Amino acid sequence: MNDNLYAILAARFPHNPDAPCLILPDGRRISYAELESQSARYGNLLIEAGVKPGDRVAAQVEKSPEALYLYLGCLRAGGVFLPLNPAYQRGEIEYFLGDAKPGLFVCRPEKLEEAQELAWATRVPLVHDLGERGDGSLVAAAAEMPDRLDTVESAGSDLAAILYTSGTTGRSKGAMLTHRNLAANALVLHQYWGFRPGDVLLHMLPTFHVHGLFVATHCALANGSPMLFEPKFDAPRALRLMREATVFMGVPTYYVRLLQEPGLTREAVAHMRLFVSGSAPLLPETFAAFRERTGQTIIERYGMTEGGMFTSNPLDGERRGGTVGFPLPGTEVRVVGESGKLLPAGEIGHIQVRGQNSSSVFAGYWRMPEKTQEEFTPDGYFRTGDMGRFDSDGYLAIIGRDKDLIISGGLNVYPKEIEEAIDALPGVAESAVIGLPHPDFGEAVTAVVVRDRNGAGLSAEGIIAALKGQIAGFKVPKAVHFVEDLPRNTMGKVQKNLLRQRFSA
Repeated sequence: MNDNLYAILAARFPHNPDAPCLILPDGRRISYAELESQSARYGNLLIEAGVKPGDRVAAQVEKSPEALYLYLGCLRAGGVFLPLNPAYQRGEIEYFLGDAKPGLFVCRPEKLEEAQELAWATRVPLVHDLGERGDGSLVAAAAEMPDRLDTVESAGSDLAAILYTSGTTGRSKGAMLTHRNLAANALVLHQYWGFRPGDVLLHMLPTFHVHGLFVATHCALANGSPMLFEPKFDAPRALRLMREATVFMGVPTYYVRLLQEPGLTREAVAHMRLFVSGSAPLLPETFAAFRERTGQTIIERYGMTEGGMFTSNPLDGERRGGTVGFPLPGTEVRVVGESGKLLPAGEIGHIQVRGQNSSSVFAGYWRMPEKTQEEFTPDGYFRTGDMGRFDSDGYLAIIGRDKDLIISGGLNVYPKEIEEAIDALPGVAESAVIGLPHPDFGEAVTAVVVRDRNGAGLSAEGIIAALKGQIAGFKVPKAVHFVEDLPRNTMGKVQKNLLRQRFSA
């Protein structure tokens, strides 16, 4: 049996090859047969370009059908897919290319010259470009390739993807996801969320991270369902398309914006059977307001880059607001104290997860064996860095993080990186970056800055403007506050909890 993720998904494609897979905004329909033939072309292109099983393929491109063909073609060729957020800036991309050492880097057309410079500097042998309208050298090259390909035989333990994730100290880490990780998670979610014939997924998520590329796309493909494949989230358009869809997956920000639409009524969503929220905590007020307006109860789930989804509220049974439900089949979740001792219901502690047969949790961090070992307990549980508690009925609630990671609009933000950029600005003595509750983004990136003696002219607007060209837009602080000094404990560590208390008020 071939454990290649593509082979597992393709075995579940519709018997009718002309069944629609992607329905695009212009009304064009891409069938499952075309998905097969196009992914074969891209797989053949990678093989001809010298990509061997285990080689990385990096892509910093906008969402498009062609970007999906590239991902699936990479799986079929046995490559390891490395999706990169289009918002990442030059320095960030240079690090990822130098660390992952891909055999191919695919960029957007407007970034081709910069991508070629970075590829030369990091010794990446080949660069192609791919535009969001299906233009670029990658598409032209793929069009010349055969449209049939025997998917490479892969073991379940072979790598399928690397996704870079942020910690609170040190450099970004590449989480290694295997074919078994991704396939097991897709099939569990497909069953747990009750996917059925006739389901249509409204896909408005980006495809550079776990939620959009894996959770949403894999569930639809495993069900042989059509996807209403939209380039980005748009609340009024989402409401119109919900008359054709049955399933919607989004980050909390999407639900906040839907609630701002007067057209969000029970009638507007009468065709829908399932709303799923993840990537950041869903505020209980949002959960309750959505149910009141629509009669639909959102399923909130919990997962992370290091292994996909770990828990979910049930399809049948109470979906409890403020919680992320129960451990998914095949996944063990525990809450422990500082000593590692299991805590009883109601007590807050560290959340740790373990997958049966290594199916639910990632294979480790790319080229970081010491960090990998550090993040796992001796009995094989992954230390998530999140704090939480189980209630007496077994529902898990996420309370916060024991690391300083900020999740804004469903995207991870690494405070130390932003602090280093701020501290390098003239007039800054030091800074601390924190996440504050925000009704739209979940958390707003906020900077607290101490001026030095030359910093009298320093302004919040000036700091934000200086950062915009250096780091991705979602990392740029939404607000900057100035203080005389940062609160510290006796060990000299900045007490960010005190800053959160002060500026939340």
